[in-house]
Amino acid sequence: MVKRIESKVLWLCAALLLGGLVLSGCALTPAAKEARFLAAGKKDLEKKNYARAVIQFQNAARAKKDDAEPYYQLALAYIDMGDYGTAHAALSKALDVDPKHLPARVKMAELLASVGDRTDMVEAKTIVQGVLAVAAGSADALNALAIAEWRLGEGRNAEMDFIRALNQAPQNLQVASNLAKLKFIQKDAAGAEEIIKKAVAASPKSAEPVVALGELYVAMGKLDAAEQAYRRALQIDTNNDLALLGLADLFVRTKRLDQAEPVYRRISALPDRRFKSLHAVFLFGWGKRDQALAEFKKLAHDDPSDRAARTRLFEAYFATNRLSEAENLVTEALKKNSKDRDALLQRSRIYLATGNYAEARQDVTQVLRSQPDSAPAHYVMARIHQGKGEMLSYRQELSEALRLDERQLPVRLELARLLMTTNAAKTALNLLDAATDSEKGLLQFIVERNWALLSLGDTAALRKGVDLGLAQKKTSELLFQDGLCQMTQGKLPEARASFEDSLKMNPGNLQSLQMLVLTYTSQKQTATAIQKVKECASQQPKSARLQQYLGNLLLRAGERAPARAAFEAAKAADPKFVSAHLSLAQSDVVDHKLDDARNRLKVVLGMDNKNVTARLWLGNIEENLGNHQVALKYYREAVDFDPTNVQALNNLAYLLAEYAQQPDEALRYAQKALELNPDEPGVEDTLGWVLYHKGLYSAALTHLEQAASKKKGPAASQYHLAMAYLKTGDVLRGRATLQAAIKMDPNTPEAKMARDQFAQVR
Repeated sequence: MVKRIESKVLWLCAALLLGGLVLSGCALTPAAKEARFLAAGKKDLEKKNYARAVIQFQNAARAKKDDAEPYYQLALAYIDMGDYGTAHAALSKALDVDPKHLPARVKMAELLASVGDRTDMVEAKTIVQGVLAVAAGSADALNALAIAEWRLGEGRNAEMDFIRALNQAPQNLQVASNLAKLKFIQKDAAGAEEIIKKAVAASPKSAEPVVALGELYVAMGKLDAAEQAYRRALQIDTNNDLALLGLADLFVRTKRLDQAEPVYRRISALPDRRFKSLHAVFLFGWGKRDQALAEFKKLAHDDPSDRAARTRLFEAYFATNRLSEAENLVTEALKKNSKDRDALLQRSRIYLATGNYAEARQDVTQVLRSQPDSAPAHYVMARIHQGKGEMLSYRQELSEALRLDERQLPVRLELARLLMTTNAAKTALNLLDAATDSEKGLLQFIVERNWALLSLGDTAALRKGVDLGLAQKKTSELLFQDGLCQMTQGKLPEARASFEDSLKMNPGNLQSLQMLVLTYTSQKQTATAIQKVKECASQQPKSARLQQYLGNLLLRAGERAPARAAFEAAKAADPKFVSAHLSLAQSDVVDHKLDDARNRLKVVLGMDNKNVTARLWLGNIEENLGNHQVALKYYREAVDFDPTNVQALNNLAYLLAEYAQQPDEALRYAQKALELNPDEPGVEDTLGWVLYHKGLYSAALTHLEQAASKKKGPAASQYHLAMAYLKTGDVLRGRATLQAAIKMDPNTPEAKMARDQFAQVR
């Protein structure tokens, strides 16, 4: 259903203005007051001064509460503002007052047909049919009926009703535009052009039909003709906002930004408040951020009561990482009003960006106390949970934000991505398919839906989705999806071409490079794959991730020296790139440079004190050097930072039992490790060995046998099992197991221990 959008600022302005108007008009009758307010509101509406028009129409409604006309005019103002929810409420009020008000009935039908769901569209048809029963030739009613039919998939009926409406009112541009759009969708571009040209001829002094022609030419790809149309419209009406907007957008499309800039400046100088910030927005997108910020500051300073202007300034600060200035802005706002919900949410985002989750949560909670149905607040709360790793709560809050405002496509897409990461691709697809028809046509939606289809293995639907997206625009991500689609069909040459095209558009797309490599390595062309990566890396020497990937590829190919050079290049590209430091430390260990490795890992901890991998590797180095107490320290810290890290739990348990003589404490960690990874033989062996140290030999035997039976089990498992057999009195099986272990690896520390124990047996 069409939802109401709150507009409390406008109501407040209306109340304040009303106080000054009532006294001056006290001698007028209610009907005269209404007429005066209606006339003033219509003038403001014509001038596109929407905020003031709303106030005038609200005053008219207060002056004569039993008349539907003020509510109808109020709805028209809200529609022009794009506030369809409040427009729906105003039309509902108009029809409550006068159910027979034909313009309100027609406009309600048009609104429901244009932006409502399927139920709304059916209701729109019912309303229009009632109108046509008493006004058979109403062009507006026929137009609303055709819109409903169009969106319900009744294309032929829609076309016939648009034509009927146009025959009734040849100068009705809205009808002509709608019919032209339908023709264009039906791939009849010539027919669409003919319709708009007739509209231009029917109103030669009007700029609007010429603008519509320009918009059609843009859709047809005739950009030169579109530019001529926009310029012709501006000759008719110098300040036509639609013509200026179309021309500016055309300049941006054709990368003539220097020509777009003065047009946006003209647009921002128009009386319509909605356009005031467009020049600054353009400058910001153009990369001229200091100039844009100066304009945003001026707009916010000139009208301190304009929250939208303050919000734009905040977003500009936030996007440029000027968090201190952003914080100063919202702090000043909160000094004036400590309950300012916009400012509280903005401050919570600053706290979130700096990892201050407790303060962020406090601000969002305050907002939710006063407005529990705030979708933006629930979204920020979702991001707080995400930052803290609370993924279930993250999902719940995203779902709530979307439930409260289903029009939030970015939230829908984010929730779908989250669902796909939790192997819920079918749920993600259902969520995406619940979007509106207009959203489904957006490129970002198509791309996200393709990922869901890929996860589900629906290659036929994926192929259609990729083709649909590429028909709109070739992007690196869509070309990557195209390559994956080709690979699933076994078309490696075609897949390779798509991955290469993806890389041409975005040389930093590491996923495309990885899949390109796979097309070669799957055919045992590793040398070619490495050469391709080397070429990409040479073109982007400052990409640490790309240099790192080259190093990993070289290392897997056994080229250790070139791999080390690539890791050094990654570190040079970004000295804080942790992966490069870890890979270099790993190379040092392989080269028996343990001191160098230790120093590198300590540098990693200096950059990222919570890095578990660095602590694990430091523990391994100290353990290999016989520094068991130091190793225990690192393993304990690793478990403290990540209580679910199996390797840290396992290593800590083993050292506690073997060297610290603390098998009771070790048992807890060993059991937790096995619970997290029951299929790892080394983990099973550790639990068995801990039980051995506790003197529970029969219980130990169960786990040690299981560990030794696995193909990839370490030789240590066999030695441990041999000693367990000895402790349970099964000497023969113990000796046989010992011999098998010696054949696997006669030089482990466990080998000497086992031999010594068996040497004592006669």
